[in-house]
Amino acid sequence: MKIAVVVYPGTNCEYDTKYAYEMLNQDVELIWHKEEKLPENTDLVVLPGGFSYGDSLRSGSIAKFSPIMKAVIEYANDGGKVLGICNGFQILLEANLLPGAMKHNENMHFISKHHHLKVEDNNNDFLKELKIGNVVNIPIAHGEGNYYIDQNNLKDLYSNNQVLLTYCDKDGNELNPNGSIDSIAGICNLERNVFGLMPHPERAMETLLGSDDGIKMLEGLIR
Repeated sequence: MKIAVVVYPGTNCEYDTKYAYEMLNQDVELIWHKEEKLPENTDLVVLPGGFSYGDSLRSGSIAKFSPIMKAVIEYANDGGKVLGICNGFQILLEANLLPGAMKHNENMHFISKHHHLKVEDNNNDFLKELKIGNVVNIPIAHGEGNYYIDQNNLKDLYSNNQVLLTYCDKDGNELNPNGSIDSIAGICNLERNVFGLMPHPERAMETLLGSDDGIKMLEGLIR
């Protein structure tokens, strides 16, 4: 597969993401945000984590205006697969490719640690290698990870099985680190080709680093 990883000023997880997918024997190219086109034959676009534009104004709010985003939006609207991780998720929300918004963490502190997630839905390419109810241990690192959506649209998320991941403890019981509504950690769009999550599966590829639970998550989009 050909994977395009978009890099913005302030991105800091592009090489982690590149390394993770190269571990899975994929062809990965870093794309600077001022490019206006994605590489030919791109099979997956990844918006990685970091602090695009220093999180000025609001996380992802400036990055959505980068030249490459027009191509990313067109690619997604044509059915192309897009994955947003942490700041990438925030950018997808700002670009209206996913519903909802991000607020500051409830405790107003940056959180950086491993945290367990429960798989809520696997009827999608991203989580198809996992089972509903599976608990995975994935690092989180964010200051604005408090996902919010109004009640009517929240009902739609559940009706359409768009809630993919929730925060939990090691036994699968709800454990919310940031105040996200319903402890939501990851969602997809209605068409199931755009995915966003705050945790970092690309940082959970080797047991030496605390977990390799990210492997099955990233494998789903390449199989």
